[in-house]
Order: sequence, then structure tokens, then C-alpha cells
Amino acid sequence: MQTTYERELSQSKEFLTQNDHFLIVSHVQPDGDAVSSTLAVGWLLSCLGKKFVMVNEGPIPKRMRYLWHAEEILDLSVTPLDRQFDHVICVDCADFKRVGTTHERFAEGARLLNIDHHPTNDHYGTVNLVVPHAAATAEILFDLINHMGLELDESVATALYTGLLTDTGGFRYSNTSPKVMAAASKLLEYGVDGPGLSELLLEQMTLPQLRLLTRALNGLELTEDGKIGWVSVTDEDLKATGAVHEDMEGIVNYPRNIQGVEVGLLFKVINEQAVKVSMRSAGKVDVARVAQSFGGGGHVRAAGARIEGTLNSIIPRVLEQVRQQL
Repeated sequence: MQTTYERELSQSKEFLTQNDHFLIVSHVQPDGDAVSSTLAVGWLLSCLGKKFVMVNEGPIPKRMRYLWHAEEILDLSVTPLDRQFDHVICVDCADFKRVGTTHERFAEGARLLNIDHHPTNDHYGTVNLVVPHAAATAEILFDLINHMGLELDESVATALYTGLLTDTGGFRYSNTSPKVMAAASKLLEYGVDGPGLSELLLEQMTLPQLRLLTRALNGLELTEDGKIGWVSVTDEDLKATGAVHEDMEGIVNYPRNIQGVEVGLLFKVINEQAVKVSMRSAGKVDVARVAQSFGGGGHVRAAGARIEGTLNSIIPRVLEQVRQQL
């Protein structure tokens, strides 16, 4: 008798093998898992001889451009795409709105394959391959590729390893399961440069990134009990340091890493009436619930939300929600 996971893998295989001309999308402002999952699906479809287009609402991080065919992920803010697609594959998107403006390229009545690992995923796909206990969407794709009987090579192994590495914080977070380590070990057998990827993705910083971090930490604040810490970043900060969006990656961990802090927050001002909030928990607080209260989502220890309003009005609202969880 098939388990639910085996049935979802089989349904996903059927979706991929019985259709053609796919659009592959990940969430806006893609991270390592989103980019690597997009490319892993592209690799899978190329093995099946299928036609596909990979897109995102914006650019992928520069440090991800070593990945297989990364330059083929279209940035729709730069390169328009005229046609619409009847078959869409969404990877690492916790909910439908996370695909951003790429939804404009979905044909009316388009069939969606939703591959994701966020517990807050609302199963918006026609076919859903959602595994909340998976450390990364890349882990699910590792299983799917094996389920389909495809032989991995170094290029896709590197992509999958990248997703595992980044979403587990270098195999340090609590989502680093024995299954994740077994998958990583198998991927290394295909020639993946594990130490090199760790250096590139987790250790190296650009000078603008360092300047932005310094500027953000100068504004670090803590609640009186020291259990919540937060920093904020504005467009002025980005312009003053020469940094770009991807340079904010990891800043939220600094307030969270302070001894005694249970929740770290990063407030990124999008415009005068919207702020993106990134949340990290030491374990006692389910920040996914906090994010959901503002229309966002994520994981128990890592979540986020876009909130309408000014920075000064949003900070106390988020702090109050976190206090309630504490």
C-alpha cells in the first residue's frame, strides 16, 4: 500500500511525464533553495526531453550563477515573456502569492504542480508535493528524481546540495535530519565541492554586504527582557553602502544569535507603506504563527511576512505578536 508521500511522488511523476511546455517559477527574491530547486526541475525536464522556461519576478543572487543553466532563469523585470503556459511548476512557494508577477504568465485554468516544504503551504496546486518535515525543497526533488529512476550527475547534484546547504544553515539547523545527511553524502559522491560551496555561500561577504551589516547592527535594539532583538534596513541604507537585496541575506541571524534572545527580526522597508519582516526563532516561539497573523508564512524557526504600513507602526505590532507567543 502506497504512503501519502509515495502517492504524491507518483502523481508528480505523471504530471511531468504526461505534459509538456512547462513554466517553472520560484518565490520572489529567491534564496539558495528556490534557485537550486528551479534548476533541478529544469534538469529533470531536460532529461525527459520536455520543453520548459524558467522565470522569476526579479534577478537571482549573483553568487548562485555557478549553477547549471542559472543564466537561463529569466528575470521578468528585465526580460518580458509574451506567452502564457498551461502547465506550471511552482517550487519553494509557501503560498500562491509568493510567485509574484509571474502569475501573469499562467494561462486561465492552468494546471499547477506545487513542490514545497513549508508547513504553512495551503496546497494551491492541481497536484501538490508538499512535505513539511523536509529540510528544503531540494530534499523533495532529490526523492522525486530518484523516484523517476533518473541518474544524477554533478550538475544537478551541485544544485541539490546547494539547496540543502543553504536551508540548513550549513547543516547546523534543527532541520538537519539523518535523511538530509544521507542525501548530502550521496550527492558528494557525484563530485560536489562541499567545502567550496560552504565558503562561497556561507562564509564570503562582499564589501557592500559588510558595510550594510555594520550599518544595520548600529541600529540594533532589544526589548527590556532581552528576549527579542531587531534591526531594520531602508533604501537609504542600501544606497549608502552600495548593497543590493541579496546582501541582506543572513542579517536577521545576528540579533537572534545574541545570548538570551529568543526571536530575531529584520525589518526591510519596501516603500513608505510596506515593510518585509524576516523572523528567526531560537526554538521557543513558532514564528510561522507570528508570520501567518500578518498574512505571511514559513517554518517554526524561520518565517516572514510583508506588512502594509510604516516602519514605526509595524515594529510595535510585530513585537506584540512575538510577546504573545513567548
